Amino acid sequence: MEESLERYSRQIRFSPIGEKGQKELGTKSVLIVGVGALGTVLANHLVRAGVGLVRIVDRDYVEMSNLQRQMLFDEQDVRDSLPKAVAAERKLKAINSSVSIEAIVTDVTVATLPGLLEGIDLVLDGTDNFRTRFLLNDMCFKLGIPFAYGGAVSARGMSAMFIPNKTPCLRCFINHGEGNGQTCDTIGVISPVVDIVASYQVIEVLKYLVDDHQALRGTLRSFDVWRNHQFDLKMDAPKSDCPTCQKKEYPALFDEEDHITTLCGRETVQIQRKEKIDLNVWSKRLKGVAEVQVTPFLLRVHLKEGERLVLFPDGRVLIQGTEDMTRAKSLYSKYMGG
Repeated sequence: MEESLERYSRQIRFSPIGEKGQKELGTKSVLIVGVGALGTVLANHLVRAGVGLVRIVDRDYVEMSNLQRQMLFDEQDVRDSLPKAVAAERKLKAINSSVSIEAIVTDVTVATLPGLLEGIDLVLDGTDNFRTRFLLNDMCFKLGIPFAYGGAVSARGMSAMFIPNKTPCLRCFINHGEGNGQTCDTIGVISPVVDIVASYQVIEVLKYLVDDHQALRGTLRSFDVWRNHQFDLKMDAPKSDCPTCQKKEYPALFDEEDHITTLCGRETVQIQRKEKIDLNVWSKRLKGVAEVQVTPFLLRVHLKEGERLVLFPDGRVLIQGTEDMTRAKSLYSKYMGG
C-alpha cells in the first residue's frame, strides 16, 4: 500500500481525486478502441493514473509513419512488425505493473464488440473512422456505458463525453458519414493536437470514474490549435428524432457493413461502398499521398505500402496486393476514412 500511495502521491494530493478517488480508480475497467495516435496517449495516461483494468484493442501493425505521433511505439516495433495492441501492452506493463492490461488484436465489429465490452465501465474512442465511432456510440447507448469521444486530424480536434440517459449522443451532433474522407494519411496531422484531444478525453474520464460528475464539462469541444480557434457546443437537449438516444433504434448495430469479398486467385479484396464515388474528387484527395491515375472509368491509386486501390464510380473499391481482409480494411480506412 505504501508503494501504491507513493506512486500516486501527486494525484492523491489533488483534492478532487484524493485517496478515496484513487482507490475508486483501481476498481474501474475501461476499453480503449484503437491504439494509434489517440489510443496510445489515452492508454499512457490511464495506466499511469492507476485505472484497475485497461483493455486495448486494435487491428493494425506498427509502421514507421506512426512514430511521429503514436507515443508508445519505437523503431524496433516497426522492425518487428508488431501489432499495435501488443507493442502498446509491452510498454504499458513496464510503466505500471500494478494495473491489469489486456491487449486484443482484432477488428471491432458488431460481432466482436459485445465480448470486448464485458465488465467494462467506460469506453474511450481512439479510432480513426466514423463507422467504428457510430458503432461504439450505438452499442454504448444500448448497454448504458459512457462513451468518451475524440477525433484529431490536421490541427483540428473534437472531444465530448456522452453518457446514456444523461446527455445526447454522438449522432445528435455529427451526421453519419460526416468525416468527408479526411484522414491523417490524406491531409496530415500534427502531434500536439493528438495530445490535446486525448488529454481532454482523459480529464473527463477521470472526473466520471471518481464520481465527480458535477465537474464534467458538458460540451462538445471543437478547436483548431494552429488557427487559435475554440468552440464549445452545449449538450443541452438531444435531437428529438435521434435514432440512437431517443428512438433507441441503434442503426449501427443493424446497418450492414460495406460488402467485402476476396476475389479468388487475384490477390484482391473488393469493398462495395453504399455511396457512389466521384473519381475527380478522390483523385484530388489522394494525389498528395499516393501515385494516382484517373480515367473516365476508374481511379488507380498506388500506395506507398505496396498495395493498390482501384476505385469505380459505382462504389466498388479493389484493394490489390493482399487477400487479408483485415489488412484490406485497414488500408481502406486509412486512405478513405472508413
